[in-house]
Amino acid sequence: MLTVPHITALAGAILGILLVLGVEVNTALGIFALSYGFMLLILGLVVAPHFSRMLWYRVMMVFFALLMLLGVVLLLDRG
Repeated sequence: MLTVPHITALAGAILGILLVLGVEVNTALGIFALSYGFMLLILGLVVAPHFSRMLWYRVMMVFFALLMLLGVVLLLDRG
């Protein structure tokens, strides 16, 4: 099972590889934010039975969704 440090390292590696390959910075950051938010959201759904009643859990789930939304905005903003 992936933990938060595993997900962080994987998302950081994805960002690093994209930047080394010469992908535009906004595109690389959009892919990073979208993938990182998605992986954290999935992890949050896995642990939901244990933490879903806590306020901080709900706040973090909203943050993960907003991170994914930011990634989509960065990918769509080509202007």
